[in-house]
Amino acid sequence: MKKNILSFIALFTALALILVACGNQPTATPATVDAVSPNQVVAEGRLEPIRGANLSFQARGVVEEVLVGDGNSVKQGDVLIRLTNAGGAEAQVVIAQNAYDTLLRNESGDRAKLWQVYMNAQIARGNAEKKWDDLNVDDIETNIEDDKAIVEDRQQDLKDRQEDFDKYKDLEEDNYKRTNAENALEQAQDDLNRAIRELEKDTRERDEVRAAYDAALAIEAEAKHQYEISLDGPNADQLALAKANLDAAKDTLSNYVITAPFDGIVADVNVKVGEQVTAETRAISIADFSAWTIETTDITELEVVKLSEGQTVKIVPDALPDLAINGTITEISQAYTQQGGDILYTVRIAVTDADPRLKWGMTVETTFQ
Repeated sequence: MKKNILSFIALFTALALILVACGNQPTATPATVDAVSPNQVVAEGRLEPIRGANLSFQARGVVEEVLVGDGNSVKQGDVLIRLTNAGGAEAQVVIAQNAYDTLLRNESGDRAKLWQVYMNAQIARGNAEKKWDDLNVDDIETNIEDDKAIVEDRQQDLKDRQEDFDKYKDLEEDNYKRTNAENALEQAQDDLNRAIRELEKDTRERDEVRAAYDAALAIEAEAKHQYEISLDGPNADQLALAKANLDAAKDTLSNYVITAPFDGIVADVNVKVGEQVTAETRAISIADFSAWTIETTDITELEVVKLSEGQTVKIVPDALPDLAINGTITEISQAYTQQGGDILYTVRIAVTDADPRLKWGMTVETTFQ
């Protein structure tokens, strides 16, 4: 709009000068008009906070509680307004949160137990390994070979005694030859049994230590495996389900409760306790006024090609014509809109020196240097 006004003033001044010259009137000094350089672009824009949001409920209901007022500071996640039917949804969130937290606590406790089992298994494996390392396996295996040789001798002795006994077994039981052969056979059997026991004892001395070591290795490997599984969550499916239930409960609650999406200031509360609201009702507006930004509304395709990100901008609010502030282009839209036959592009400007008198939604004139 201001671009058209300036053009009209310049045209009107030029026509006045021509008329004065034609009428042979004395030349008068015209009023100074700030001319717009051909290299400058002048556009209108609207002042916006760096972040702003108009918030509504996602469900129909009656306002039960308004917890903030205009100008209040809020933190992200603060409850701002509640509907009367929010209580049931809040209870479901509490139940789902408790279930999820319980699973997390149990998971942590189970993991700690599995870690302790793994540590104990390492200690047991270390002890078994030391016993095996301390064992003189070469001497034991030499003894085993000797024992095997003795067993073979005793087996041969037993065979010989059996053959002797077979010669006299049909004689009377009190026959001295039969009796002597039978006693020799029994002694040979006892000698063989004794030799076998000695072989087994020496073999156990080696094999029991080795078996204990192998068992300790297996127990340690299994304990490690179970602990590593716990790192990914032994109750992963249960946790995933509990988390899904919690998220669903929170989504349901968000239909009946409005919370602050970011830190900011309450700009406007548009509902009161007892009022019936719908999803179309704007309930509250909040903004982050720590910084300002401007979006232009009328930059044409012929003008946008003269602009670039980082370019400086002079800004004058329509409501404060004596105030000139500075800004910088932060973004030039790649998309366009069409209005009255003109192709328009939105340019976003960061205000670099704000003024406390600035208000959300003010129209401004922007001059791109």
